[in-house]
Amino acid sequence: MADMQEPHFDTERFTRNKKEPQKPDFHVDANPNSHIKHVIGVISGKGGVGKSFVTASLACQMNLAGYKVGILDADITGPSIPKMYGVHGPAYADDNGTIPVRAEDSTKIMSVNLLLDQEETPVVWRGPVIAGTVKEFWSGVNWGDIDYLFVDMPPGTGDVPLTVFQSLPVDGVVIVTSPQELVQMIVKKAYNMSNMMEIPVLGLVENYSYLECPDCGRHISLFGPSHVDEVAEELHIPVLGKLPLDPDYAEAVDQGRVFAIQNHFLDKGVEVLKALDE
Repeated sequence: MADMQEPHFDTERFTRNKKEPQKPDFHVDANPNSHIKHVIGVISGKGGVGKSFVTASLACQMNLAGYKVGILDADITGPSIPKMYGVHGPAYADDNGTIPVRAEDSTKIMSVNLLLDQEETPVVWRGPVIAGTVKEFWSGVNWGDIDYLFVDMPPGTGDVPLTVFQSLPVDGVVIVTSPQELVQMIVKKAYNMSNMMEIPVLGLVENYSYLECPDCGRHISLFGPSHVDEVAEELHIPVLGKLPLDPDYAEAVDQGRVFAIQNHFLDKGVEVLKALDE
């Protein structure tokens, strides 16, 4: 009887043919009629820092610089962008998709408030429905030609930022903060989430930075000393602007005329955004 031989296992061939596990691709295709050059996310680690105002301000400044801009209001349960621009629904649709509402300055806006019968109706939806709505604002809306689409996200590091980061081709994010010391930790959470999702952080914007005395021009730190410079240095990212508390800002927003604000405090932010287009 012939000797039984050990079966030969070609380890080298097995290793050579073995493929690395691929990361799942959650990206959602944009509406075929949308031609969007850059997607900019605007996030904050906590609420109450004026993130939506900063989103609108950045969009306004880029609009003034001659770019075509739009805002995707991903803050589904707390939408405020339409109010700032003085726009109202309903948003209509045709065979090419839902048509964003144009503000007086030509900014294109899509928000859940533009789809509700009554703007005061609360949006009481669970996470998957909210995530699906955000995706629909990307894939189902005919944005047309847009140079910069700003995505205003709800505060925190929950479902919506995760959905946006996974589903949309985000070029970079702007983190909005305020002077309180607690914010240092919150900013780092938002920064770390962006890094985990491999999304570049373009920089920080500090809102409510100070109040300028109308008599002497002195800067009054109502919320304590600013920490944004030291946080930015630690994270190796730039400060894109420091916005003061200004009654004129509040009045313009209440009147639905945020686009009337000449916000030179965001000149650095405009410079960084323009660099993406070079």
